[in-house]
Amino acid sequence: MKRLTGWALAVGAGWALVSGAGGAEVFPREGWVEAPNPLASEWAEKGGMLVAYMGPYPKSFNYYLDQNVMSAEVFGQFFETLMTQHPLTLELEPLLAERCVLEDDRRTFTFYMNPQARWSDGRPVTAEDARWTFEAVMDPKHLTGPHKIGLERFEPPEALDEMTIRFRAKEEHWQNLLTLAGLQVLPKHAFEGRDFNLQNFEFPVVSGPYRLGVIRDGLQVTLERRADWWAADLPRFRKLANFDQLRFRFFEDRENAFQAFQKGELDLFPVYTAHVWRNQTTGERYARNWIVKQEIANQKPVGFQGLALNLRRPPLDDPRVRRALGHLYHREKMNATLMHNAYELHRSYYEDLYDPAQPCPNESLAFDKDRARALLAEAGWRADSGTGILMKDGRPLRLRYLSRGGTDDKFTAIFQEDLKDVGIELVVDKKDWAAWSKDMDEYHFDMTWAAWSAGLFKNPESMWSSREADRPSGQNITGFRNPVVDALIEAQRTEFDVQVRHGLVREIDEILAREIPYVLLWFTRGTRLLWWNKFGMPEAPLGKYGDERSAFSLWWYDPDPAADLSHARKTGRVLAPRPARAVYKEPQVGRAEGGQGAE
Repeated sequence: MKRLTGWALAVGAGWALVSGAGGAEVFPREGWVEAPNPLASEWAEKGGMLVAYMGPYPKSFNYYLDQNVMSAEVFGQFFETLMTQHPLTLELEPLLAERCVLEDDRRTFTFYMNPQARWSDGRPVTAEDARWTFEAVMDPKHLTGPHKIGLERFEPPEALDEMTIRFRAKEEHWQNLLTLAGLQVLPKHAFEGRDFNLQNFEFPVVSGPYRLGVIRDGLQVTLERRADWWAADLPRFRKLANFDQLRFRFFEDRENAFQAFQKGELDLFPVYTAHVWRNQTTGERYARNWIVKQEIANQKPVGFQGLALNLRRPPLDDPRVRRALGHLYHREKMNATLMHNAYELHRSYYEDLYDPAQPCPNESLAFDKDRARALLAEAGWRADSGTGILMKDGRPLRLRYLSRGGTDDKFTAIFQEDLKDVGIELVVDKKDWAAWSKDMDEYHFDMTWAAWSAGLFKNPESMWSSREADRPSGQNITGFRNPVVDALIEAQRTEFDVQVRHGLVREIDEILAREIPYVLLWFTRGTRLLWWNKFGMPEAPLGKYGDERSAFSLWWYDPDPAADLSHARKTGRVLAPRPARAVYKEPQVGRAEGGQGAE
C-alpha cells in the first residue's frame, strides 16, 4: 500500500540523519555538485508513450487524501518535494529547496527555496507555498490521515521571507529531516479557498515533470510531459521522465489487466502471481521475443503481505483465536499446488532485517488443525452438537472476510474449507475497490488481504503504535495495541544509529510474531516483469532500489526496436532475446550507468 514515488520521498521511507557532535549542518553536504544521474542512460531519448497497469481506480489522485500506490505515483509526477535523494547514496540533494540548514539544537530546520523552481503557470515556488501545504495537511478537517503523523512532531512553520521557511521540531527524531525534505509542496494560489477534501482529480497547476491530461473516469488517465518543466535541463534529470505521455489504465481484476497486456493494450506488466509467470507466459509472442520476460533482482526493500485481523472487536481480540487462524491457513499447500513453490513463507514483518548472520527467531506457523482446535477450546469455543459450529456465549464463530475478489479467491476457498472443518464459518464479502476502501477507512471488517511495501530504514510508528489504532484512514488497520511495542517505538524515535534502531525493530517484530495481528503469507525477492520489446532502458532497468514503477522515469520509447517489433509481428520474425534475469551491480567509477549482470 505504501510506496516510494519516482520523484518524491514518501513518508516512512528510508534515510536517516546521523546525529552530529554539535554545530549546524547543511544539506546537501559540502562538495555536492550537480551531475548526471548515475542510473540513467546517456542514450535515453524523449518521445512516445508508455501504457501501464495501475491497479483499481482510486477514490482520489490526491495522495494526501488517498494513500495508495496508484495515487502516490500519479501525484508524485505532479508535485515535487523540498529535497530529493541521490539514487545510490541516498544523500539529500536540492529540489524545490536548494539547501537546508539544521541548527546545532537538532530541532531547527531552515529551508532556502530554489530560485529556479517554478509552477507550471510560471509563478515561483515560495516558502509560503510550503507553509500553506503544511497547514493544509495538518488541518483537522482535512482527511490527510497518516500524513499527519510525521508533521505532528513540528510547530507550525514560519515563512521568514518569500524564499525562506523555518520549521521547529517539538522533539528530536531520527526521521525529522526526512519528513520535511519529503514534503510534497502544493501551490497555495491554486488550492486556497477550495474544499481540500474535494481536490481529487483536477490539478491545473503543478511543479513536476508531468501535467494531467485526459481522464476517462474509472478507466484510465493520461499524463503529459511538460516541455517547460523547470528542472528539465538539470543534469540530474536530463535523461529521466522520457515519455511524452504516461497512460495508466485501471482494472478491478488483475486477470483482465493481464489479458489486455497480452493483446498489446498495455506495454508493461509486473507479474505478482507464480502461476501466471509459470503457465501463462508461453506461446508465439514469448518464443519470438516480442514480449520480454525478465526477473530483475536489485536491492529493493522487502515488504510483507497477509490477512489483516481486526483486533478491535471479538473474537479477533483474543490472541488464541488469531493463532488458531494462523494454523488453519495452509500456506505450504497453497505454495506447492497453486504457486509452484515460488515463494518463501513469511516469518517476519521485516524480512530484510535478517540474514544468515542475524537469523530470524520467529516461529513459522505451520498448518496444524489439532493445534488450532486446542487453542480455540482454550479460548472457550465449543462445537454445537447439532451443527458442528463453534459457539461461545450463544454466538457462533463467524468471521467476515472483506475481499476485493480476483486473485485471492482460490486461496480463500481453501481457507474457507479448512475453517469449516473445525467449526468456523467464513463469510466472504466481495467489494469493488471504492467500497473496500470505504470499509477499510472505517475499519468495518474482520479480516482482509493487505500487502505493504517497505522502506530501506524502518519506522514502525504508523503501523504499530497504539496512538494510531483509531486514526481514520490510518495504517494501523488491525488496531494493534501493545505497551511494550509503544515503549520500543518511543525508544527508536531518538536513536540515530541505524543498526541500534533496527535492533529495536527486531524486538518489535518478535512481539508481532507472537501477537499475530496478521496471518502472514509469503514473499519473493525481486521483480518479475513483462514488456513489449520496443523500449530502451539503462543497464539497471529498475535502478538500485526500485520496482516496476522505476520504468516510468528511467525507460524511453526507442523508435528502432519499436519498428522491429512491428515488422516482426507482421512477418513472424524472431527478435533477439534478452537475458532471463538481470542482477543489479553498483556502477563502475566514471560510468554514467548502473550495472547489471545477466543470467
